[in-house]
Amino acid sequence: MRLLTALLIGLVFGLGIAISGMINPAKVLNFFDLAGTWDPSLAFVMGGALAVAIPGYRLVLARPAPAFEPRFQLPDTRVIDRRLVLGSATFGVGWGIAGFCPGGALPAIGTGDPAVFLFLAALIGGLFVARALQACSPARKPA
Repeated sequence: MRLLTALLIGLVFGLGIAISGMINPAKVLNFFDLAGTWDPSLAFVMGGALAVAIPGYRLVLARPAPAFEPRFQLPDTRVIDRRLVLGSATFGVGWGIAGFCPGGALPAIGTGDPAVFLFLAALIGGLFVARALQACSPARKPA
């Protein structure tokens, strides 16, 4: 049941990304082009997502536990450290260059656009590089 629920949630998310046009990297990149062909639709998509997510989180987190797990898996720290800042910056730069984020790239696979596959290959490569760098760095102390 847990896998079916995850599948349905993923399908709804992917459908929303596709309907909103966010699988089109040009549409996303136009959001960042403030001096040129600026397209505010990404802001409306994000605003709509927040309008659903904020009350949804409030309702769900009011429960003692999730439906299919013994406890909620939430971050245990609110510390803004170098790792978080560098990861966020890398995500933002990649999104600004490619016009894809991981959530938008997965539904875009269906378009067959080679740029999607190149982005996903770079994403997977980046994950391996990050893990290798993390393995080489000294152990992090808990916050």
